[in-house]
Amino acid sequence: MGSEVDRAIIKLKKSVGVKRKILFVSKYGETLDIANAIQTEGHSIKLFIQERGCKEIGYGFCPKVTDWKKHTDWAELIIFDYTGYGEICENLRNAGKLVVGGSIYTDLLELDRNFGHQQLKAHKIKVLPSYEFTNFQEAIVFIEKHPDTYVIKPSGETQEFKQLLFVGSDDEGLDVIRVLKAYEKSWGNDFGDFQLQKKVKGVEISIASFFNGTEFLKPINITFEHKKLFPKELGVSTGEMGTSMFWTKDSPIFDATLKKFEATLAKSNFIGHIDINCIVNGNGIYPLEFTSRFGYPQILIQRAGINEPLGDFFYRLASGQKFEIKVKKGFQVGVFIVVPPFPYEDKKTFQLFSKDAVVIIKKETKEGIHLMHLKKVNNEWLITGDTGIALLISGTGLTMKDAQRNMYNRVQNVIVNNCYYRTDIGDRWQEDSDKLWSWGLL
Repeated sequence: MGSEVDRAIIKLKKSVGVKRKILFVSKYGETLDIANAIQTEGHSIKLFIQERGCKEIGYGFCPKVTDWKKHTDWAELIIFDYTGYGEICENLRNAGKLVVGGSIYTDLLELDRNFGHQQLKAHKIKVLPSYEFTNFQEAIVFIEKHPDTYVIKPSGETQEFKQLLFVGSDDEGLDVIRVLKAYEKSWGNDFGDFQLQKKVKGVEISIASFFNGTEFLKPINITFEHKKLFPKELGVSTGEMGTSMFWTKDSPIFDATLKKFEATLAKSNFIGHIDINCIVNGNGIYPLEFTSRFGYPQILIQRAGINEPLGDFFYRLASGQKFEIKVKKGFQVGVFIVVPPFPYEDKKTFQLFSKDAVVIIKKETKEGIHLMHLKKVNNEWLITGDTGIALLISGTGLTMKDAQRNMYNRVQNVIVNNCYYRTDIGDRWQEDSDKLWSWGLL
C-alpha cells in the first residue's frame, strides 16, 4: 500500500509544473479567459473557435488556428469547451490523446431533455413531471386539458436561445398558452422539440463537479445562477447574468443526484465538468437539467476560486489522476458586463453600439477581470463576437458580502460604453441559505 502511495506522489510531482502544449477547441470562444490564464502560466496554447460570428474573439490574446484537427499531433492536452463534441472526444481518447470534454452519452444528457429525464429516473432520482412536444398546437391542447403552472423548455439547438425559456405563473397555464401561440407565429415549424415541465416553488441550485474518468473530484461546487436580465429576477431570461458559489466536500444534494451517475459516467468514457440544476424545497430535490461541459460564467468564477495552476489542474484531470482540488475558503461571485443587443441577436444594433468598442481598465491591476468576447489590437481591448458579452468580473471573500463587495469594487475599475449589469448578484444567499439549512440541504 505504501509503495502505491509513493508512486502516486512521484507521478504527481512529475506532472506539476511541466510546460505543456494545450489545444482549445471552442464553440463560441467562451474559454478565452481560461486559455489566456494557462498561457500566462508558461504553457503553449492554440485556440480554435467554431462559430463564424465569433472568429475574431481572442485575436491578440492567444495564438489562433483555423483547423484544430491539424494540431492534434502537436497537442499534449485537448480541451473541448462545449456540448456536441462527445463522439470526437471519445475517438481522441481511444487514440491515446488526453482530452477534457464530453462523451456521446453526456451530449445526450444535455441536448435531449427527454433522454436526460429518462436517465434520472433510471438512476432512481425523483423528477418533476415533464411532457415532450413536437408542435405548439399539441402543447396548447394538453394545457387546456390539464391546466397548471408550466415552464417552456426548448430542446436541442433551440435551447441556445435562452430568452425562449419561459417560466409561467398562471395557475391555469394561460400565460404559457399565449407564449406558445406567439412562438408558433414567429418560429413556425423551425422551433424543434420542446418540453412543458410542471413548475414547483423552491430554491434553484446547481451541483457541479469535475470527473476524472473514474470518479468525481472533491470538493464539489455549489452554484446559484442569476438568469434574468434585471435585478430582483425581472425581465427576459438571458441564460446567465451572474453567479454566486462556494466549494464543499460534502453535499446531500450531490449525494442524491450526481453521485448516482458516477459508475455510468465512468462507463461512458467521460472526463470533464458536469453540472445538474435543481429546484429544492421542504418536500425534496427535483433535478431540472444537465450541463455536461463547462458552465458560463461558472468556469471563470471557479477559476477565481481554484488555488492551483490551471494548466496542471486540467492535465491531471485528463490523465485520470485522483486528487483534491485546492480552493479558496468562503465564496466566489461573478457578474457579466454586457452591451447592446444582449441578450438578443441583432447585427445592426451590435455594429452601431458595440462592435470594436474599447474596454478601459482604469488601474493597472486586472485581478478578477475575465476576458469574454474580446480581441486585442494595439494593446487595446475591443469588443467583438456577436452577442455583446464583454467581461466577467469576479470577487472572492470569506462571506458572501465580502465577495460581493470585492466584485463590485472591481466593476468600478472598468469603463465600457453603453454597458449594463446586474447589481444584486449574491443578494439571494441570505434567504436561500436559511431555507436550505432548515431543509437539511447544506
